[in-house]
Amino acid sequence: MPTSPGDGLPPEGGDRRTPPPGHTRRAGLLRRTRRPRRAGSTRRALPGRSAGRAASAGRSRGDLFAGVAGVTALAAVAALTATVPAAAHPGTGQAPPAKTPVATGYGGAVSSVDRDASAAGLEVLKRGGNAADAAVATAAALGVTEPYSAGIGGGGYFVMYDAASRRVHTIDGREKAPLSADKNLLTEDGKAIPFDEAVTSGLGVGTPGTAATWQDALDAYGSKSLREVLRPATKLARDGFTVDETFRQQTADNEDRFRDFPATADLFLPGGEPPKTGSTLKNPDLARTYDLLAERGVDALYKGALGKDIVRTVRAGDMTTKDLRRYRTRFQKPTHTEYRGKDVYGMAPSSSGGTSVSEALNMLERSDLRGMSEQEYLHRYIEASRIAFADRGRWVGDPTQEDVPTEGLLSQRFADARACLIDDSKALTSPVAPGDPRDPQGCDSGDSGQAAPTPYEGENTTHLTVADKWGNVVAYTLTIEQTGGSGIAVPGRGFLLNNELTDFSMVPAQPGVYDPNLPGPGKRPRSSMAPTIVLDDGRPVLALGSPGGATIITTVLQTLTNHLDRGMPLVDAIAAPRASQRNAEQTEAEPGLLDSPVRAGLEKLGHSFKETAEIGAATGVQRLPGGRWRAAAETERRGGGSAMVVHPSRH
Repeated sequence: MPTSPGDGLPPEGGDRRTPPPGHTRRAGLLRRTRRPRRAGSTRRALPGRSAGRAASAGRSRGDLFAGVAGVTALAAVAALTATVPAAAHPGTGQAPPAKTPVATGYGGAVSSVDRDASAAGLEVLKRGGNAADAAVATAAALGVTEPYSAGIGGGGYFVMYDAASRRVHTIDGREKAPLSADKNLLTEDGKAIPFDEAVTSGLGVGTPGTAATWQDALDAYGSKSLREVLRPATKLARDGFTVDETFRQQTADNEDRFRDFPATADLFLPGGEPPKTGSTLKNPDLARTYDLLAERGVDALYKGALGKDIVRTVRAGDMTTKDLRRYRTRFQKPTHTEYRGKDVYGMAPSSSGGTSVSEALNMLERSDLRGMSEQEYLHRYIEASRIAFADRGRWVGDPTQEDVPTEGLLSQRFADARACLIDDSKALTSPVAPGDPRDPQGCDSGDSGQAAPTPYEGENTTHLTVADKWGNVVAYTLTIEQTGGSGIAVPGRGFLLNNELTDFSMVPAQPGVYDPNLPGPGKRPRSSMAPTIVLDDGRPVLALGSPGGATIITTVLQTLTNHLDRGMPLVDAIAAPRASQRNAEQTEAEPGLLDSPVRAGLEKLGHSFKETAEIGAATGVQRLPGGRWRAAAETERRGGGSAMVVHPSRH
């Protein structure tokens, strides 16, 4: 039976951050603002964790739009970023190896969108680290090579399976609104400010949670210090990485926006132009920032000079040093539902990922998806997605400030009441009205007067999955929102700030209908991130997740059903053409689906499609018999992903 999140992790419950003492350092210099409008959890020894390490380490470490980060124009930082011809991979003298989207073997596995990031996680596994250690190392490396998607200027959700206890735990490291925020944060004269203005402005920057997530994950579940797991990423930032075509194109697409911020332009437009494919991009500022975190711990950000630099940079918004000091991650139980005899765990609110994926799975469980034709399967999948999005829009927000009926959204009773709306002979018309999970009755068609469209969410983000030789597994999705976040780099620090507050509803999605996702003081904006772990008899079957804004939910749902129901190997389930219905008039779909014969049949049922080049960029790991792991990633999306294992095997 489905269960809901509750108390129990860690012993003190709720928000938590226990980094080491802070450090004072000369502050960096200000950047130009484009639009200055507004002013200890009890440590448990997991397999692969040394309990004695924790105390000593505490003393030693003190979705596709626009954006990019930078260095200070004032602090003689223009010379800190360099691109040099790179026929060889930095430091090796050899041509960089091609990405491999699937790998099978022993000793643990890592899958991410980037080869260097996966290698960083693998290095930590080879040195005896566990899944939590390797996940943080991989995430830190993504902050170097995928700075438009991730980094310490953002936030995310960390889901971990503990092999010793056979339990799944989660950390909500989502960004928060300033304590001064109210429901009118993103309005002017009672109207929503233009979305693009909110994105490229300090007004959209939330208090970042990524660094706190890293520290808390290591304290609670890791075996290495922050200093140790940051080493691969620090070296990568200092030595540089090879620019691929995806990175070059993302930079070129956002060149005009980046030029508005000197620090951003200095970092990502070296010589005044986007870096060339095959060149090496270095970020010594970020290397020094990682060194600072390694030496002084995350208090350097939440209580020290690094945080002061962030606040000065966000001068068009309302963030203060108090917001940073008061930031806490939130430990909570995962969402859980049973699906075809397996246990599916995900991220509870403030993310809508866990509840929406679970609700859709509960609706689909009564269907024989394996025995259906491709058209019948896609029709059911699209309709379940449509209904789940109608319900998430009405009910899901930050549970610390909203009464979110999580248990009801996860219940089979509610799913059954909603699934009866699905008609195999015709498609539903969006927007579908939400049901009431608090007291589902019969066939719950909702109140037609309550229907509301799904607001836009930025489509960037990144996801990584890790498993270790002890059987621990991590699914971790992190983001700075748009490609390049706010477009604002912290001068001299080498990373971008998020625009996560634009994930709030600027005004109610439907006038007169209550919206649980309006801004509030210290409130987390609703997310669609859906890091997911599936267990069978208490042991992991697979873990996966994806970037893609609101399409994350549908990507995870489609990949799960492709693999668990349709019998596709995990790498094929990830690569299969995608469709994404989010309670909208049209269903977004990739060319591989729209160019297939199934399209005509779906359109006869009333489905309407809108073509999009690609949806998501998933990664996953799968447990195989005999202690083996299989890592899987995209074969083509975002230039393909990188799957690695510690000891490869042929089978």
